[in-house]
Amino acid sequence: MSPLERAHITLERLVDQTRTIYSLPYFYERFNEAINHPRSSIADIAKIIIEDQGLTARILKLANSPMFGYYARVDSITKAVTIIGTQQLRDLAFAASAMGVFKGIPEELMNMAFFWRHSISCGIIARNLATCLRESNVERFFVAGILHDVGQLIMCTAIPDTVGELLALSRSREEHYHQTERSMLGFDHAELGGALLQAWKLPANIFEPVACHHAPLGAAQFPLEAAIVHLAEIICQSLEFGTSGEWCVSPLEPAAWERLGLPVNILATILNQSEPQIDETFSILMEGQ
Repeated sequence: MSPLERAHITLERLVDQTRTIYSLPYFYERFNEAINHPRSSIADIAKIIIEDQGLTARILKLANSPMFGYYARVDSITKAVTIIGTQQLRDLAFAASAMGVFKGIPEELMNMAFFWRHSISCGIIARNLATCLRESNVERFFVAGILHDVGQLIMCTAIPDTVGELLALSRSREEHYHQTERSMLGFDHAELGGALLQAWKLPANIFEPVACHHAPLGAAQFPLEAAIVHLAEIICQSLEFGTSGEWCVSPLEPAAWERLGLPVNILATILNQSEPQIDETFSILMEGQ
């Protein structure tokens, strides 16, 4: 990659290019409007999701999956809104639809089944870590986990030749892929993914952890969320739950681990809880992809 080629690749240009080609799932803006409208009812909110039959089916399967573990069957979107909550359901629906946004990525750059298995695993583990810490609205951790590497998809679609060069260079240097991105481009896929989600007007408690998942100490507003996604990704890399662009396990930021204040032995419990949830959630969300 020549210095001239590198100069044309900027974070702002990639975000603008991606927003032109790939749009935020249509229901998301309408869902936000309905949530914020003072006269919206649960039925009004549910109707937005019901219009998409495929999304409705995935949401109901997720609501009845081991990830939630409800005792009563969730057999309608209206019931899902009541039990899960409106903002949580919005985040869950976004996660369920975001996987269909990026299409046509060359297999030699990214095996999408492996990529989404890694991403879903990260989302599940992040959600379970947050649950263990008794955080509210744990679906935001699930969404941030699923989307943490979305910047890689942006690069694979917008600058595939450059990605091929960066992957090869990362291996030849024996350097972490995100470090190669930053040294060659001036930014990495984490920062790029966070910038797209911010441009799409997702909340800061999702886009900042995505932007900072390799550098959690850089999170100004949501350091706990960033620390959780950071740890969840390292767990997924260590146990080879799918793959992303990294060829080796990323280093753990000690201060991020200390921020969580978890005993080490709790991780085995979280993994035992997560594995069946990963398998079922992956099969639900990959339907029709």
